[in-house]
Amino acid sequence: MKPKRISREKQGNFLYPELMDQLNPKDPLLVLGKKIPWKKIEDAFIDLYSNKGRRAKPIRLMVGLLILKQLEDLSDEEIVQAWVRNPYYQAFCGESRFRWQFPCDSSDLTYFRKRIGEKGAELIFKISVELHGNQAKEKEIVVDTTVQEKNITFPTDVKLLRKVIEKCCHIARECGIKLRRSFKRELPGLLMKRLKNNKVVKRIRTMAGVLIRELERKLPKEGLARYADQLNLFARVHNQKRNSKNKIYSLHEPDVSCIAKGKDHKKYEFGSKVSFAMTKTNNILVGVMNFKDNPYDGHTLPPVLDQVEDITGSRPQSVFCDRGYKGKKMINGTRIFLPGAPRKDYSPYQKRKMRQNFRRRVAIEPVIGHVKNDFRMDRNYLKGIIGDVINAFMSAAAFNFRKLLRNWGHFFIFLYFWHLKLSISNIGNQIRQPLQAKI
Repeated sequence: MKPKRISREKQGNFLYPELMDQLNPKDPLLVLGKKIPWKKIEDAFIDLYSNKGRRAKPIRLMVGLLILKQLEDLSDEEIVQAWVRNPYYQAFCGESRFRWQFPCDSSDLTYFRKRIGEKGAELIFKISVELHGNQAKEKEIVVDTTVQEKNITFPTDVKLLRKVIEKCCHIARECGIKLRRSFKRELPGLLMKRLKNNKVVKRIRTMAGVLIRELERKLPKEGLARYADQLNLFARVHNQKRNSKNKIYSLHEPDVSCIAKGKDHKKYEFGSKVSFAMTKTNNILVGVMNFKDNPYDGHTLPPVLDQVEDITGSRPQSVFCDRGYKGKKMINGTRIFLPGAPRKDYSPYQKRKMRQNFRRRVAIEPVIGHVKNDFRMDRNYLKGIIGDVINAFMSAAAFNFRKLLRNWGHFFIFLYFWHLKLSISNIGNQIRQPLQAKI
């Protein structure tokens, strides 16, 4: 059933004072809660619910929990527990009185993410950009790509084949099939050998192939239809070689790609490629897009520019990129600038201006580092391709929200010292006037 809308216009209770009356109204988190257009979010998500069944949790509560989860770098379980202990979290999510019980089960956040999907996460990110106002509508932006790593172990042939053998045995037990050989005794002895030579890997691969073919022979029609996708996945893992294309690196995340970004400390990263677009002067993220597989950086630029135009309402005139975007110098009216030697006909002013622009281009590197380390993008725990997209949008939105919180916090500190300076000057004037009159 559709959720109720949270309304602040409620009759007071002299036994339970209002939560907002007990908190600091100048707290940046409460200011952010007043600035976010909750009605716009509720109107966008209300049609995703049915008119039947048990009444759902309020939309503002669920969206607020998702934002707080990314802002504070907490898991689903941790944010639900922290919400009970922190009154500012409750006020941010629209509560009028302090609650002692959990707002929802941690699994409800998973269901809510599936409900809103990619468009819902993009709406939250768009709102985080709109709150910055005209600062987000710059004509010059900076674009760069990074890797959003998936929560998987480092893939090896032995690890993948061992999991295939274990899952084949599990399927046989569920369907009541008696295997000719389960290899339970032979497999541990092979795994204990320190040097995984070619003979050991070849033997484990043979064992996996035997189990896959035996299941395909003995499974009934219903079982084959039920486990067809898993068996096809097992066959791909069994048949893939070192130089195979579209390799499988994880059984529970088959869409993971192997991406090399040229890092000395980490030659290969397993996840998905994410492109970020940032304003050149104010460092506001105005675009983020997750890509499947490992496309060339230059091919990711046109959809990112279209997304920036859709979010900010204006198309950027100039884009500053690194050398990984070699190719086109103009995309639908937007000029692409790459670092390199200046042209001979450039004036000293033009050369100095280009150096300044490319020094500003480097500013996107620490921004990506903050998004990955502070806002849960360093390792993605959400499942599937849709999990990659949602996590990228929410991490970028959290960065923009944190920027607003920090600016408002500095603004209130400035106001405090400004009023303090005025009060001190008034006291000095009051003391100075009688002394001047006596003189």
